[in-house]
Amino acid sequence: MRTVLTYGTYDLIHYGHINLLKRAKGLGDFLIVALSSDEFNLLKHKEAYHKFEERKLILESIRYVDLVIPEENWDQKIEDVKKFKVDVFVMGDDWEGKFDFLKDFCEVIYLPRTPDISTSKIKTDLKK
Repeated sequence: MRTVLTYGTYDLIHYGHINLLKRAKGLGDFLIVALSSDEFNLLKHKEAYHKFEERKLILESIRYVDLVIPEENWDQKIEDVKKFKVDVFVMGDDWEGKFDFLKDFCEVIYLPRTPDISTSKIKTDLKK
């Protein structure tokens, strides 16, 4: 079994998120999503519309996602890769190069983002 891991806030789920999750799942058999906790989002100066438990419920309802775990800090990635015996670590290409340190533990793939959509764009558009 090939295990894939990705991280994110996944607030205001949109088709770009679904595309990423679908492509990530296509790289293996079991997809784990490490979901940023509300406390970690505060440390990152990110404000999510939905609370952690609500975002977790939404992610768990998506057929590509097999397991949702909390992301509590920047440094847990190596620990998660080892704990869950991850074969592939996946992030959007806006993070290109930032997680290359994981190549000592698993394959690292940066997937192209879906053009013209992001949670930031949705939030900006809603303020108009």
